[in-house]
Amino acid sequence: MVEAFWYLPTQGDERYLGTKIGSREANYPYMRQIAQAVDQLGYGGMLIGTGQKQDTWIVAASLIPVTQRLRFLVAFRPSIMSPSLSARMAATFDQISNGRIILNVVTGGDSEELAKDGVFLDHDERYELTDEFLTIWRSLMLGEEVNFSGRHLKAKGAKLQFSPVQKPHPTLYFGGSSDAALRVAAKHIDVYLTWGEPPQQVAEKIAKVRHLAAEQGRTVRFGIRMHVIVRETTSQAWDAANDLIKYVDEKTIAAAQQRFARSDSEGQRRMVQLHQGSRKQLEISPNLWSGVGLARGGAGTALVGDPDTVAVRILEYTDLGIDTFVLSGYPHLEEAYRVAELVFPRLPLQNLPTFASPQALNNPYNEFVNKSDLLQPQPTAS
Repeated sequence: MVEAFWYLPTQGDERYLGTKIGSREANYPYMRQIAQAVDQLGYGGMLIGTGQKQDTWIVAASLIPVTQRLRFLVAFRPSIMSPSLSARMAATFDQISNGRIILNVVTGGDSEELAKDGVFLDHDERYELTDEFLTIWRSLMLGEEVNFSGRHLKAKGAKLQFSPVQKPHPTLYFGGSSDAALRVAAKHIDVYLTWGEPPQQVAEKIAKVRHLAAEQGRTVRFGIRMHVIVRETTSQAWDAANDLIKYVDEKTIAAAQQRFARSDSEGQRRMVQLHQGSRKQLEISPNLWSGVGLARGGAGTALVGDPDTVAVRILEYTDLGIDTFVLSGYPHLEEAYRVAELVFPRLPLQNLPTFASPQALNNPYNEFVNKSDLLQPQPTAS
């Protein structure tokens, strides 16, 4: 089964990249509107990112009473929060929401941004701290008393005085492409989250994490973070992709690439390599478009196509071992509806809403025996 999540743009939303035209403020009414739509459309969860934007924990908590079953993938940085405080916050949220919190552990790759929060560790030191943090955090969630003395963190007599609803603890997501990151994932994480790289690169990464996890006597699930641009026809989808970046000029691209270059994130470096700051060949794999990464950091790729094509590409990732797709699109409210209405009926989806029933649309998933039968010759992206 496939699990589909959406993204909440707490930094503000956009209709076009590289301009303020059509942009939307991330005010509470708009964020509530997105969350309630995502809840009703059958998404299994919603990622709320961290960084120099509205506080993730407060935003997520404010949305508990206005949603019914939506789970919140709350991103947080171990370097700016003690593990005991984080454990209390997570367990409290878990109790109040009756088990609707998931946690996305973000070590962080931009030293300049991290310095704003008082973090002055180099790349590998940040992952050392994350390892220590999760060692303490997981022990607390098990109800153990923790006495720990590491290079970066210490705890004396720490103990969580109440239990989370989810056992042994809320699910831990984590992303990172460096060797240091993969070791942390293998040791501590429930779901390893990669950005939307071409299938072959994703397969290689999954194999590495599986091998490292096996050495720890563990198994890890896998998720992927990417955008989606889906329309009723393939040509309409590619037109929408190109329209999204029509205001992204060479000056905007150069400034963005300069900003990305200061990052010591291996994942960001891999994203940049996909397009190399050039518009010449943005379709880096069939229906996988790297245009978002020309102007935006982080997840910089999108699946582009008609509903059948997008569904097939998603299922190709599931064949590699991906079971959770953290999706997004600009603007996030309208695109949440498009993806749910056009793509969900074509997937073996958990939480499939009534309106999107494959049977109701006379398009049962079981008919999709040969995925290649769904694909027609596709025009390439400009």
